[in-house]
Amino acid sequence: MAVESQTLIAVRNVRASSRWYGELLGADSLPDHSHRDVYDRISCDGRLVLQLHAWDAEEHPNLVDAHKAPVGHGVLLWFVVGDFDAAVARVRGLGAEIVEEPHVNPAPQHREIWLRDPDGYVVVIASPDGEAAER
Repeated sequence: MAVESQTLIAVRNVRASSRWYGELLGADSLPDHSHRDVYDRISCDGRLVLQLHAWDAEEHPNLVDAHKAPVGHGVLLWFVVGDFDAAVARVRGLGAEIVEEPHVNPAPQHREIWLRDPDGYVVVIASPDGEAAER
């Protein structure tokens, strides 16, 4: 089996973050479930791209005491999308705080936009590598 990342972040409001990331990424809609106030999964085209877990719920190590460290310090949630222009429109529609406006990253020759999610995590939306060179 190939390695796949299954990133999980702790958030203040799982349902609100689920809606926010679902809109941002154009995610698959998921059926409601009884555990959704504590945990949810974001999928795109049937593939898991992000897990969300409530702070201080179920006493999982490192998902408690949110006040002990800055949220996401040193972490970037990085998503490559095939529809970069549409993703930028979704970012603007969400009214997200933009950290860096759309730009070309010269090393991978792709476009990026950097923003913050409702909990303060830095999120990067990027086009596929080489896409900017084709424009």
